[in-house]
Amino acid sequence: MDILLIGGLWLDGSVWERVASTLESLGHRPVPLTLPGQGDGSAAATLDDQVAAVVDAVDAASGRAMVVGHSVACTLAWLAADRRPERVAKVALVGGVPTSDGRPYADLFEVTDGVMPFPGWGPFQGPDAADLDETARREMAAAAIPVPEAVARGVVRLTDERRFDVPVVVVCPEFTPAQAREWIDGDVPELRRAGRVGFADIDSGHWPMITQPAELARILAAAAEAA
Repeated sequence: MDILLIGGLWLDGSVWERVASTLESLGHRPVPLTLPGQGDGSAAATLDDQVAAVVDAVDAASGRAMVVGHSVACTLAWLAADRRPERVAKVALVGGVPTSDGRPYADLFEVTDGVMPFPGWGPFQGPDAADLDETARREMAAAAIPVPEAVARGVVRLTDERRFDVPVVVVCPEFTPAQAREWIDGDVPELRRAGRVGFADIDSGHWPMITQPAELARILAAAAEAA
């Protein structure tokens, strides 16, 4: 199965290299995406541009694809299900949940000169970054790509109720499946309305594609095979 891989804020497609290698060995076709404004050199990219890039990748897939979103990009994966429910076999949400219709995509950190730069490790102390050593932190910070303001502050628009029929797996790194279920029952209306939601636990921080790539790939492969 084609498995589209979408990194969260400040990341480009290269962050999935080791996950992609294992997925290939397991018989799948991984497609790491570099989003407009996050690796293509366009500081003027918008949220609509990123959504269009994901939808284009879904349309280009050989058959129905699984779409994987990490962190904030869980919303992009869910938007793919909204735009192409007939083409998305499953959505995998790694370390995040989708934002609701009408809310900003990722208005989370300070914007400077039209972009939202990586804010440093302060906001991620604790379980998020506990498994990242100093070398990994230094390399991630150096490679971080400032996110265009029009992406971060873009408004999410969800319109097709058929998205709720697309199966979902929530991959739980720095939180547990039990915590994820509590959040969904409380204030994650998109997943509360989804018809089929499963959970997979992984012993990692917020970036398992860096610290646990082989295990993450195995989880994604199993999810794809169950789709």
